[in-house]
Amino acid sequence: MLNCRLCGSTDLYKFLDLGFTPPADQFRRKDQLKEPVIHYPLEVCVCDVCSFVQLNHIVTPEILYRNDYPYESSTTRQGYEHWDGFAEDVVSRFDLDKDSLVVDIGSNVGTLLSRFKSRGTKVLGVDPAANIVRMANENGIETICDFFNSESVDTITEKSGKASVITGTNVFAHIDDLSSFINNAKKLMTKKGVLIIEAPYFVNLVNKLEYDTIYHEHLSYISIKPLVPFLEKFNMEIFDVRQVDIHGGSCRIYMAEKNSRKVEPIVGELIENEISMKLYDHKTLDEFSEKVKQNRFELTTLLSKLKSEGKTIVGVSAPAKGMTLLNYCKIGKQLLDVVTEKSKLKIGRYTPGDHIPVVTDEYLLEHQPDYALLLAWNFADEIIKNNSEYQKRGGKFIIPIPMPHIV
Repeated sequence: MLNCRLCGSTDLYKFLDLGFTPPADQFRRKDQLKEPVIHYPLEVCVCDVCSFVQLNHIVTPEILYRNDYPYESSTTRQGYEHWDGFAEDVVSRFDLDKDSLVVDIGSNVGTLLSRFKSRGTKVLGVDPAANIVRMANENGIETICDFFNSESVDTITEKSGKASVITGTNVFAHIDDLSSFINNAKKLMTKKGVLIIEAPYFVNLVNKLEYDTIYHEHLSYISIKPLVPFLEKFNMEIFDVRQVDIHGGSCRIYMAEKNSRKVEPIVGELIENEISMKLYDHKTLDEFSEKVKQNRFELTTLLSKLKSEGKTIVGVSAPAKGMTLLNYCKIGKQLLDVVTEKSKLKIGRYTPGDHIPVVTDEYLLEHQPDYALLLAWNFADEIIKNNSEYQKRGGKFIIPIPMPHIV
C-alpha cells in the first residue's frame, strides 16, 4: 500500500476500482499494434487522516509522457477562450509587465503562455514531452524539455531569473512528489510571487459522476481541505480559489507565501462546503462508486440495444477521459466502428486497449452513422454545434455522463 501523497499516512480507504486499463494517452500507430499492451490497476483511495484523494498505483512518468505524447492543449475554441481569459485576469490582477516572468509547468504547445506573451510579459515553458516541446518552440514559445525539478529550476533561474507567476494547469494532479513540487516552485518564485494551479475539482467529479476523468496521469483528485495543512509545512497558503467551467468544473487555486496576500473568504467557504456535504465520508464515496457501476450498466445496455437494432455507432473525439470510459465499460470494436478526432496527433492511430481506429471528423458526414457517442462531453455544446450538419441529416449524439442520454 502506498503512503498518502500529502501527509505520508498509510491509512488509505479504497472506494473505487475501475479495473486494469492501459495508459489513456497510449494511442498506437498501425506498426505498433502487435506490441504487448500493458494494463495497470486504476483504483482510487481517500486518506483517512488528511482527506486527500489519490490513485494507489503509480505508472512512471517516463511511460506516460516521454514517448510520443499525443495531447495538445489548443484544439477547441472554448479551451482557447479559457486560456485567454486566464492570462488577462492574472496580468491585470498582479500588475504584470514586460519585466515579469511567467513560467508554465507542463506547458504543452504553449497555448496559455502565448496569451501571456501577447500581453507583454516574459514567458518560459517546461514540459517533458519532446514532440510537444518541439511544437511549442516552433510556435515561438520558448520551452525547456524536462520535468519540473530542481535541475530545471536552476536552469530557469540562471537563464531568466525568478518568476513573478508560476502556473500549472492540469499538471499538479499529475505529480507524485508534491513536496518537491512546492519546494521547487518556492525556489523559482520571487518573494511576492504567486503559484496558480488549475485542476478538475473533486466536488464536481463526485456530484456530476465524472468518473471518466480518472486515469493514470491523474494521480490526485484535488479539493481544498487537504491542501491547507500540507501547504503550511512550506510556509505557504491558499489565498484565493476561482471555480471555472472547463473540464467539467475545475478550481483555480492561488497560492503564495503566508501573510503575503489577503486570504479571500471563498477559501474557508469551500472547505466548509466539502465538510458539510460529507465529501470524504466512506458512505458518500461508496455511494459514488455504486453510481459509477450503474452508469456503466446503463451505457452498455443502451449501446448494445442500438447495435442489436442494426444501428451504426461511432465515438466522437478521443480525449484521455474517453479512453477510461471505453476501457472501464468494455466498449470496443464490437460497439463502435471508429472514433473521430480533430487532433492531428491522434488521427490515423488506434485507441488504447481495444485499438479502435481514430479517423478525421469528416467521417461523420461521409458515412452518416446513426449515433455518435460523445467522449469529450465537457465540450458537448461546441462539438455538437461544429457537427450541426450531421445532426440535420438525422444523426444523433449520445452523451454518457452523468447519465447516458440521446441528443
